[in-house]
Amino acid sequence: MLTAVAAAVRYRESLRFDYRSHDGTEDRRTAEPYRLVNSGRRWYLVAWDTGRGDWRTFRVDRLRLHTPNGPRFTPREPPGVDLVRYISERISVGPYRYRGRFTVHAPAHVIADRMPPTTAVVEPADDSRCVLSAGSNSLDEPATWVAQLGVPFEVHEPPELVAHIRALGARLVDAARHHPPA
Repeated sequence: MLTAVAAAVRYRESLRFDYRSHDGTEDRRTAEPYRLVNSGRRWYLVAWDTGRGDWRTFRVDRLRLHTPNGPRFTPREPPGVDLVRYISERISVGPYRYRGRFTVHAPAHVIADRMPPTTAVVEPADDSRCVLSAGSNSLDEPATWVAQLGVPFEVHEPPELVAHIRALGARLVDAARHHPPA
């Protein structure tokens, strides 16, 4: 599969395929493949979806190719300069109900080593801080992910995540009060 997709990218041939989305539904697509990107032990195809008229990201293991490939095409301008970041944002933040944004008091390279690109987008703010964005359908997940980093942080959005972390912190402090130090 990977070889066939890579050949279509190289020779600028349209791909026709059935695609199974994360919820299991299948859809027939035609796309102009731009590049393959590896992220979090998976391969993703960045392609112009001709039916939807927009850039899309497809997990290669969810493709079922139709052969032969479609006609050749002229490549479009890519959706971003940094396609690894583009893929990370599409899979770690984009499809979720909540988008948590934090300032973390540690260098970006340290946090990026602890938060895979399938979980969060990490961008440097300066030499000692970074901005972390993570998506989730639950407010608990980003709250616990950032708390487990073991470094100071601020939460910026969404407002309901700020309130959730405040309430979670109060519950943790209250629970600790009922157990004297050993």
